[in-house]
Amino acid sequence: MSRPIPSSAPPEPPLRPFPSPARAFVGGLWDGVGLPAAVLFASAAGFGSIARETGYPAALAVLSIVTVWGMPGQIAMVELFAIGASMLPIAIAAAGANARFLPMTVSLFPLLKGGVKPWAWAYLLAHFVSINTWVALTRRGPSLPLDQRAPYFAGFSLLCMAAGAVGTAIGFALAGVLPRTLTLGLVYLSPVYFLMVFAGVRERGGIIAVLLGAGAGPLLHLLSPEWGVPATGVIGGTLAFLLDRKVLGRG
Repeated sequence: MSRPIPSSAPPEPPLRPFPSPARAFVGGLWDGVGLPAAVLFASAAGFGSIARETGYPAALAVLSIVTVWGMPGQIAMVELFAIGASMLPIAIAAAGANARFLPMTVSLFPLLKGGVKPWAWAYLLAHFVSINTWVALTRRGPSLPLDQRAPYFAGFSLLCMAAGAVGTAIGFALAGVLPRTLTLGLVYLSPVYFLMVFAGVRERGGIIAVLLGAGAGPLLHLLSPEWGVPATGVIGGTLAFLLDRKVLGRG
Protein backbone atom coordinates (compact mmCIF):
# COMPACT_ATOMS: atom_id res chain seq x y z
CA MET A 1 0.00 0.00 0.00
CA SER A 2 1.44 3.35 -1.03
CA ARG A 3 2.24 5.97 1.57
CA PRO A 4 0.06 9.13 1.71
CA ILE A 5 1.47 12.13 -0.05
CA PRO A 6 2.16 14.90 2.51
CA SER A 7 0.14 18.08 1.95
CA SER A 8 3.08 20.29 2.84
CA ALA A 9 6.82 20.35 3.42
CA PRO A 10 8.16 19.78 6.95
CA PRO A 11 7.52 22.84 9.13
CA GLU A 12 10.31 25.33 9.67
CA PRO A 13 11.93 25.43 13.13
CA PRO A 14 9.92 27.69 15.43
CA LEU A 15 11.21 31.23 15.83
CA ARG A 16 12.07 32.56 19.28
CA PRO A 17 9.53 34.86 20.95
CA PHE A 18 10.35 38.41 21.95
CA PRO A 19 11.19 39.35 25.56
CA SER A 20 8.01 41.42 25.96
CA PRO A 21 4.96 42.70 24.05
CA ALA A 22 6.69 46.08 23.61
CA ARG A 23 9.67 44.36 22.00
CA ALA A 24 7.25 42.42 19.80
CA PHE A 25 5.86 45.72 18.52
CA VAL A 26 9.39 46.90 17.70
CA GLY A 27 10.08 43.54 16.10
CA GLY A 28 7.05 43.99 13.86
CA LEU A 29 8.30 47.42 12.83
CA TRP A 30 11.72 45.97 12.05
CA ASP A 31 10.32 43.05 10.02
CA GLY A 32 8.36 45.52 7.91
CA VAL A 33 11.57 47.29 6.90
CA GLY A 34 12.93 45.99 3.63
CA LEU A 35 10.99 44.38 0.80
CA PRO A 36 7.44 44.71 2.25
CA ALA A 37 7.81 48.47 2.87
CA ALA A 38 9.80 49.05 -0.33
CA VAL A 39 7.18 47.43 -2.55
CA LEU A 40 4.36 49.34 -0.85
CA PHE A 41 6.33 52.59 -1.13
CA ALA A 42 6.93 52.09 -4.86
CA SER A 43 3.38 51.04 -5.75
CA ALA A 44 1.96 53.88 -3.63
CA ALA A 45 4.19 56.32 -5.50
CA GLY A 46 2.61 55.13 -8.73
CA PHE A 47 -0.84 55.57 -7.21
CA GLY A 48 0.04 59.09 -6.03
CA SER A 49 1.08 60.06 -9.54
CA ILE A 50 -2.15 58.67 -11.01
CA ALA A 51 -4.18 60.48 -8.35
CA ARG A 52 -2.67 63.83 -9.31
CA GLU A 53 -3.27 63.22 -13.02
CA THR A 54 -6.97 62.64 -12.34
CA GLY A 55 -7.26 65.78 -10.20
CA TYR A 56 -7.69 63.91 -6.93
CA PRO A 57 -6.64 66.03 -3.88
CA ALA A 58 -3.23 65.23 -2.40
CA ALA A 59 -4.45 65.04 1.21
CA LEU A 60 -7.23 62.59 0.31
CA ALA A 61 -4.83 60.47 -1.73
CA VAL A 62 -2.50 60.09 1.26
CA LEU A 63 -5.46 59.56 3.60
CA SER A 64 -6.76 56.76 1.39
CA ILE A 65 -3.72 54.67 2.34
CA VAL A 66 -4.94 54.67 5.93
CA THR A 67 -8.68 54.47 5.27
CA VAL A 68 -9.09 52.32 2.15
CA TRP A 69 -5.84 50.33 2.66
CA GLY A 70 -6.00 48.39 -0.58
CA MET A 71 -4.53 49.45 -3.91
CA PRO A 72 -7.35 48.04 -6.12
CA GLY A 73 -9.92 49.90 -4.02
CA GLN A 74 -7.87 53.09 -4.17
CA ILE A 75 -7.48 52.87 -7.95
CA ALA A 76 -11.22 52.30 -8.35
CA MET A 77 -11.91 55.29 -6.10
CA VAL A 78 -9.66 57.61 -8.11
CA GLU A 79 -10.95 56.45 -11.48
CA LEU A 80 -14.59 56.94 -10.47
CA PHE A 81 -13.73 60.35 -9.04
CA ALA A 82 -12.18 61.31 -12.39
CA ILE A 83 -15.43 60.63 -14.26
CA GLY A 84 -17.49 62.57 -11.72
CA ALA A 85 -19.15 59.65 -9.91
CA SER A 86 -21.00 60.36 -6.67
CA MET A 87 -19.90 59.19 -3.23
CA LEU A 88 -22.10 56.10 -3.06
CA PRO A 89 -20.76 54.34 -6.22
CA ILE A 90 -17.21 55.20 -5.16
CA ALA A 91 -17.73 53.70 -1.70
CA ILE A 92 -19.35 50.55 -3.14
CA ALA A 93 -16.53 50.07 -5.67
CA ALA A 94 -13.81 50.49 -3.05
CA ALA A 95 -15.56 48.15 -0.63
CA GLY A 96 -16.12 45.55 -3.33
CA ALA A 97 -12.48 45.65 -4.41
CA ASN A 98 -11.35 45.12 -0.81
CA ALA A 99 -13.85 42.36 -0.04
CA ARG A 100 -11.03 39.89 -0.66
CA PHE A 101 -9.71 40.79 2.79
CA LEU A 102 -12.72 39.21 4.52
CA PRO A 103 -11.61 35.56 4.24
CA MET A 104 -8.08 36.64 5.21
CA THR A 105 -9.43 38.29 8.35
CA VAL A 106 -11.55 35.26 9.25
CA SER A 107 -8.56 32.94 8.89
CA LEU A 108 -6.17 35.28 10.70
CA PHE A 109 -8.03 36.15 13.86
CA PRO A 110 -7.94 32.74 15.56
CA LEU A 111 -4.22 33.51 15.99
CA LEU A 112 -5.11 36.63 17.99
CA LYS A 113 -8.02 35.27 20.02
CA GLY A 114 -7.20 35.34 23.69
CA GLY A 115 -4.34 37.77 23.24
CA VAL A 116 -6.37 40.96 22.57
CA LYS A 117 -8.01 42.47 25.67
CA PRO A 118 -10.55 43.94 25.49
CA TRP A 119 -11.62 42.10 22.35
CA ALA A 120 -13.10 45.33 20.91
CA TRP A 121 -9.54 46.25 19.89
CA ALA A 122 -9.76 43.40 17.39
CA TYR A 123 -12.03 45.53 15.21
CA LEU A 124 -9.26 48.09 14.88
CA LEU A 125 -6.70 45.39 14.10
CA ALA A 126 -9.02 44.01 11.42
CA HIS A 127 -8.55 47.24 9.49
CA PHE A 128 -4.83 46.48 9.18
CA VAL A 129 -5.36 43.21 7.34
CA SER A 130 -3.80 43.09 3.87
CA ILE A 131 -1.89 40.46 1.95
CA ASN A 132 1.38 41.78 3.36
CA THR A 133 0.26 41.81 6.98
CA TRP A 134 -1.65 38.53 6.65
CA VAL A 135 1.47 36.74 5.43
CA ALA A 136 3.59 38.33 8.18
CA LEU A 137 1.34 37.19 11.03
CA THR A 138 0.62 33.72 9.66
CA ARG A 139 4.37 33.13 9.41
CA ARG A 140 5.50 34.72 12.68
CA GLY A 141 2.40 34.53 14.85
CA PRO A 142 2.39 30.83 15.77
CA SER A 143 5.89 31.17 17.27
CA LEU A 144 4.82 34.04 19.57
CA PRO A 145 2.94 33.97 22.88
CA LEU A 146 -0.63 35.22 22.68
CA ASP A 147 0.17 38.59 24.26
CA GLN A 148 2.87 39.33 21.66
CA ARG A 149 0.96 38.57 18.47
CA ALA A 150 -1.23 41.68 18.36
CA PRO A 151 1.68 44.09 19.12
CA TYR A 152 3.79 42.42 16.44
CA PHE A 153 0.95 42.63 13.92
CA ALA A 154 0.30 46.30 14.79
CA GLY A 155 3.98 47.24 14.44
CA PHE A 156 4.36 45.52 11.07
CA SER A 157 1.11 47.03 9.77
CA LEU A 158 1.88 50.58 10.91
CA LEU A 159 5.30 50.48 9.24
CA CYS A 160 3.72 49.32 5.97
CA MET A 161 1.02 52.00 6.17
CA ALA A 162 3.63 54.69 6.82
CA ALA A 163 5.64 53.55 3.80
CA GLY A 164 2.52 53.70 1.65
CA ALA A 165 1.57 57.17 2.86
CA VAL A 166 5.06 58.57 2.22
CA GLY A 167 5.19 56.89 -1.18
CA THR A 168 1.83 58.39 -2.15
CA ALA A 169 2.94 61.89 -1.18
CA ILE A 170 6.20 61.59 -3.13
CA GLY A 171 4.47 60.10 -6.17
CA PHE A 172 1.93 62.92 -6.11
CA ALA A 173 4.72 65.50 -5.99
CA LEU A 174 6.61 63.83 -8.86
CA ALA A 175 3.58 63.42 -11.13
CA GLY A 176 4.50 64.57 -14.62
CA VAL A 177 8.19 63.95 -13.99
CA LEU A 178 7.95 60.18 -14.11
CA PRO A 179 6.98 58.58 -17.46
CA ARG A 180 3.45 57.20 -17.41
CA THR A 181 4.67 53.69 -18.29
CA LEU A 182 6.92 53.75 -15.22
CA THR A 183 4.05 55.04 -13.08
CA LEU A 184 1.80 52.16 -14.14
CA GLY A 185 4.64 49.73 -13.64
CA LEU A 186 5.09 50.88 -10.06
CA VAL A 187 1.41 50.27 -9.35
CA TYR A 188 1.74 46.69 -10.60
CA LEU A 189 4.72 45.95 -8.39
CA SER A 190 2.36 44.90 -5.60
CA PRO A 191 0.63 42.08 -7.53
CA VAL A 192 4.01 40.80 -8.73
CA TYR A 193 5.34 40.84 -5.17
CA PHE A 194 2.25 39.06 -3.86
CA LEU A 195 2.66 36.41 -6.58
CA MET A 196 6.24 35.86 -5.39
CA VAL A 197 5.05 35.62 -1.78
CA PHE A 198 2.42 32.98 -2.53
CA ALA A 199 4.74 31.11 -4.89
CA GLY A 200 7.14 30.76 -1.98
CA VAL A 201 4.69 29.20 0.45
CA ARG A 202 5.41 25.71 1.70
CA GLU A 203 1.82 24.50 1.38
CA ARG A 204 1.13 22.42 -1.71
CA GLY A 205 -2.37 23.89 -2.07
CA GLY A 206 -0.97 27.43 -2.26
CA ILE A 207 1.43 26.47 -5.03
CA ILE A 208 -1.36 24.79 -7.00
CA ALA A 209 -3.54 27.90 -6.60
CA VAL A 210 -0.75 30.15 -7.94
CA LEU A 211 -0.23 27.93 -10.98
CA LEU A 212 -3.94 27.68 -11.76
CA GLY A 213 -4.41 31.41 -11.32
CA ALA A 214 -1.49 32.24 -13.61
CA GLY A 215 -2.97 30.07 -16.33
CA ALA A 216 -6.65 30.93 -15.94
CA GLY A 217 -6.30 34.65 -15.17
CA PRO A 218 -5.41 35.95 -18.65
CA LEU A 219 -8.02 33.73 -20.32
CA LEU A 220 -10.82 34.78 -17.98
CA HIS A 221 -9.83 38.43 -18.34
CA LEU A 222 -10.22 38.12 -22.14
CA LEU A 223 -13.68 36.64 -21.63
CA SER A 224 -14.77 39.28 -19.11
CA PRO A 225 -12.47 42.18 -18.10
CA GLU A 226 -14.93 43.16 -15.35
CA TRP A 227 -15.26 39.73 -13.72
CA GLY A 228 -12.07 38.00 -14.81
CA VAL A 229 -10.10 38.64 -11.61
CA PRO A 230 -12.77 37.53 -9.08
CA ALA A 231 -13.65 34.56 -11.29
CA THR A 232 -10.00 33.54 -11.35
CA GLY A 233 -9.85 33.67 -7.56
CA VAL A 234 -13.02 31.65 -7.05
CA ILE A 235 -12.37 29.04 -9.74
CA GLY A 236 -8.61 28.74 -9.15
CA GLY A 237 -8.92 28.60 -5.37
CA THR A 238 -11.72 26.04 -5.46
CA LEU A 239 -9.93 23.78 -7.94
CA ALA A 240 -6.69 24.06 -5.93
CA PHE A 241 -8.54 23.02 -2.77
CA LEU A 242 -10.19 20.06 -4.48
CA LEU A 243 -6.99 18.91 -6.14
CA ASP A 244 -4.98 19.23 -2.93
CA ARG A 245 -7.46 17.60 -0.55
CA LYS A 246 -9.50 15.23 -2.70
CA VAL A 247 -7.09 14.04 -5.42
CA LEU A 248 -3.45 14.48 -4.41
CA GLY A 249 -4.20 13.88 -0.75
CA ARG A 250 -5.28 10.28 -1.33
CA GLY A 251 -3.00 7.46 -0.38
